[in-house]
Amino acid sequence: MADAAPGSTSRPSASVEVHGTPLPREEEVLTPEALEFLSELHRRFTPVRDDLLAARAARRAEIARTGALDFLPETARVREAEWTVAPTPPALLDRRVEITGPTDRKMTVNALNSGARVWLADFEDASSPTRANVIGGQLSMADAFRRRLDFTDERGKRYALRPDDELAVVVMRPRGWHLDEKHLTVDGRRIPGALVDFGLYLFHNGRLLAEQGRGPYFYLAKLESHAEARLWNDVFLTAQELLGMERGTIRATVLIETITAAFEMEEILYELREHAAGLNAGRWDYLFSIVKNFRDAGERFVLPDRNAVTMTAPFMRAYTELLVRTCHKRGAHAIGGMAAFIPSKDEEVNAAAMEKVRADKDREAGDGFDGSWVAHPGLVPVARASFDAVLGDRPHQRERLREDVRVTAEQLLAIDSTGAHPTLAGLRNAVQVGTRYLRSWLAGRGAVAVFDLMEDVATAEISRSQLWQWIDARVVLDDGRTVTADLVREVAAEELTAIEAEVGAEEFAAGGWRRAHELLLEIALAEEYVDFLTIPAYELLD
Repeated sequence: MADAAPGSTSRPSASVEVHGTPLPREEEVLTPEALEFLSELHRRFTPVRDDLLAARAARRAEIARTGALDFLPETARVREAEWTVAPTPPALLDRRVEITGPTDRKMTVNALNSGARVWLADFEDASSPTRANVIGGQLSMADAFRRRLDFTDERGKRYALRPDDELAVVVMRPRGWHLDEKHLTVDGRRIPGALVDFGLYLFHNGRLLAEQGRGPYFYLAKLESHAEARLWNDVFLTAQELLGMERGTIRATVLIETITAAFEMEEILYELREHAAGLNAGRWDYLFSIVKNFRDAGERFVLPDRNAVTMTAPFMRAYTELLVRTCHKRGAHAIGGMAAFIPSKDEEVNAAAMEKVRADKDREAGDGFDGSWVAHPGLVPVARASFDAVLGDRPHQRERLREDVRVTAEQLLAIDSTGAHPTLAGLRNAVQVGTRYLRSWLAGRGAVAVFDLMEDVATAEISRSQLWQWIDARVVLDDGRTVTADLVREVAAEELTAIEAEVGAEEFAAGGWRRAHELLLEIALAEEYVDFLTIPAYELLD
């Protein structure tokens, strides 16, 4: 594990070292008591986290050796037994529309006021984990829950919170287990970002939210096994005990966004059963995980252009239907995927995109999902209409057990069932989107509008992963060319020239475009596949 950046300042508080230039109001977040709480979580759970990351690597090696994945025989008893998760708290009974986004002050106000039932307050993929964003996000949350949050933009427009009963319920998403926080160390070791985000949020807001009957609730990202869910459950138990909170107060929804976790949905709910609220079906991270785990397992695992893989692809449909069946069988909510479109000023573009969003949300509601995600307040009414049509006055449809669903390992792994193939346009899009996203992420912005879609880290991950996989598999594109490192460099150079022409020489020179271009190529063309691009990219952040 890397130490703090050379040249940074450090200020000891209890057993935690705080590194970097102090920020306004930082002392409200990094109190001695809060840091001691983080230190206790770190000492108890970071060694277990380290072992689980090593287990990920061992499992990936086994997949590379066998080219196979299956439901676990050793946990068959869990899948066959009769059990349900804990009863859903009233604030999470109706989740028909959830909005996602980072935790800057403006987004916090807009998301809470959006009309969505739930706001996924994101410290993970929609947030670039700069020191300012990590601390600022915690301040936004604390201020919002205490109704002292407002925002005035550069035009002088003021944003303020609506009455409490009109606000979205907050479900906070901490970073995944793989990322550390370089600005906080214990005994020279960085504290896992997951424990920092979770710990600070819970310490400052947990008891208040429990008193209000609105939390504390969490989304858990990037889990790859039920053992990782067990670790989170142990963290919850310890944190509640240390803070004097009733056992089971915390509730968590798990994103099933890795192919390995898709084979362990029931086991994940079982490990978290006294804290579990549901599961969520993602898209880009799920595809990213397929590439990562099966990147050298043969032609049948080569994904086509990312935009050609919709949620109606047979292997994606198997995954989502299994998720709904699993959740409802165990008394949990099933939450659908993201509508990432940003409403456009172009009426024709807007109409076509809205129709796609409507069809996607109609499909999810019809399949039995209890709610779904949107990335923009303008999509809340569209998604709500789809779920209102199915739910009516009911808060969910967990009574639909989907006993008609039978999903096999072969169906989950039928990656070659899309009927689509890689194209030059898809390669170019991967370069375009990857470069544009990384440029913003390195500048501290994690939720980025690219080509009328709201993108996050998962976008960059699938983009660079597909470039790596296509090179490694020597994929032949629709124009007859074989994908090589030289071809990717050629396309990337063309796109960089196009960006300079688009933004102008001055903005190009100052805007970090070349650094993003170089980082994308460094990772996409690396001889050895990089597990998470955010790990090397994080070292470039403040």
